[in-house]
Amino acid sequence: MRPRFDRNAHRSRPAERRGPVIAINYGYNNSMDVSTAEAKNRLPELIRAVEQGELVVITRHGRPVAQLGPAPAARRKPVLGGMKGRIRLLPGWDDPITEEELLGEDS
Repeated sequence: MRPRFDRNAHRSRPAERRGPVIAINYGYNNSMDVSTAEAKNRLPELIRAVEQGELVVITRHGRPVAQLGPAPAARRKPVLGGMKGRIRLLPGWDDPITEEELLGEDS
């Protein structure tokens, strides 16, 4: 049987060794690892955590398989005619070309 991780082990440490644990709680490590079964059962709670800026890593057998993070920033809408006047086509740009010109073969 595998030993279980003791989530309260840091509480039994001496006061001088609690520093990093406090740093983790105050935002230096804002991600949480969650098993797939736990993620399935706690999805609304995990989404709320992501909304508050936390990163959620979903694991299967201890290995990361997915990540929940904030949604991408709002996309800007395309503007038709935005390049008008910036692109200039030379006369004859659409003239037909021979096969040799297409392939770059020299005569």
